Amino acid sequence: MSNSEIIIRLAAKGDGVTPSGRHVAGAVPGDQVDAAGVITPGPHHQTPPCRHFATCGGCQLQHADDEVLSDFVRDRVVNAARGQGLEPDELLPVHLSPPHTRRRAGLHALRTARGAVLGYREGGSHKVVDLAECPVLHPDLAALIAPLRQFVAAHGPKGMVGIDLTRADQGVEVGLSHFPLEGLGPTEAALDFARDHQLARLAIDQGYAPETVWEPEPVTVTLSGVPVGLPPGAFLQATDDAQEQMVADARAWLGEARVVADLFAGLGTFAFGLRAKDDGARKVLAVEAERAAHLACKTAGARAGGQVLALHRDLFRSPLQPDELNRFDAVVLDPPRAGARAQVAEIARSTLSRVVYVSCNPSSWARDAAVLGEAGFRLTRLRPVGQFRWSTHVELVSLFER
Repeated sequence: MSNSEIIIRLAAKGDGVTPSGRHVAGAVPGDQVDAAGVITPGPHHQTPPCRHFATCGGCQLQHADDEVLSDFVRDRVVNAARGQGLEPDELLPVHLSPPHTRRRAGLHALRTARGAVLGYREGGSHKVVDLAECPVLHPDLAALIAPLRQFVAAHGPKGMVGIDLTRADQGVEVGLSHFPLEGLGPTEAALDFARDHQLARLAIDQGYAPETVWEPEPVTVTLSGVPVGLPPGAFLQATDDAQEQMVADARAWLGEARVVADLFAGLGTFAFGLRAKDDGARKVLAVEAERAAHLACKTAGARAGGQVLALHRDLFRSPLQPDELNRFDAVVLDPPRAGARAQVAEIARSTLSRVVYVSCNPSSWARDAAVLGEAGFRLTRLRPVGQFRWSTHVELVSLFER
C-alpha cells in the first residue's frame, strides 16, 4: 500500500498511533492506514461484538482483540509510572475482566412520542443510544433493559431520567433519579414493577434524595464471605473477578502484617478480604468518610467477629498522621480518582515500610507514587487491571516497600 503507515500503539483515548505520531480513530496496532485515512485491518482488528459500537459512548475499544486490550491496559499503567521515574521490580500479568461481568451500570432514559429510549449517552453528546444489547453487562442487569424502557414509556416524566443498576446478593437494585411519581397509579406501577422483576430494591429520587420504595429484605453484598449492608448508590468495584484479583494481591503482599489500616475503605472491600480465615490474627482498621458506607462496614465487622474495626474520618481533610500510622504494620489505600495527596504525604513522613495502593487513575497514582519514591519506597509489584472491558478506563494494584 503506497504512502501507508502501520499503527504501532493506542493512545490514551483509544486512537491508533503511527510511527510519525498521526492519530487515527478506529485503528488498532497492526492496521495499515493510507494517506486518506482508509484503514486496512490487521491481525488484531476484530469485529465489534456490539451493534451500538461507534455511536454508544460506553466502549471505545471493541474493535481491538484481547492481546491489544491487555497491552493497552499495561502500557497506560507502566507509562504513568515511568513518567515519574518509577520502574516496578515485578510487573504482573494484566487482569482483564471478561464480557458480561459488569455488576453495576449508570444508564439514562427519556420518554418519547413513540415510547422511550434507554441506554448510555453517545460519545461527546447528551443523546441517548437506545440499547438493544450490552455485552459488558452481567445478564441480570441486561435483562432489565427492555422492561425498564417500557416502564419509563408508561410512567416516566418529560425530562431525562437517571437509572443506576447494581447486582446485589438478593438480586438487582434499581435506582431512578429525576423521576417524580405523580399520584397513586404510578406509585403502584413502580411497586408492581419491582415485584414482577424480583428486584432486591427500588429506590426513587423525586428531586430531594433517594427514597426506598421496595426492599423485601435488607440488601447486602458479600465481600470475601461477609454479607455487608448495601446502601443505595454505594460504591462497588465494577466486576467480581477484578475485585477478587485485587483483594488476593493485597492479601498476599501484606505477608505477616498483623495490624493493617484500610484507607478509603468504602464498604470494606479490602478490609474483609484481609481478615480471611488464614489470617485469623490480623486486625484491620477500615477508615471511610462516607457515612452510610462506614456504618455498613462497622455493622458487618462487628457481626463477622470483630477483626475489622471501622473509623469514620475524612482522609482528604484529616489524613492519618505519622504517629497514628506508625501503629500499623502496613496500610492499604484505594482512593477516588483524585488520588490521596494529603494522606500519602503523611505516609511518607511515617515509619511505615509497606503500602498497597489500589487506584482507578494511573495519573494520580503515579503522582502519589513519586512522593513515596522520594521517601525511600520502592515499587516492588505492579498489576494493571482492566475491569472496564473495551473502555479506556484503567485500574491497578501496587505494592511499595522500604
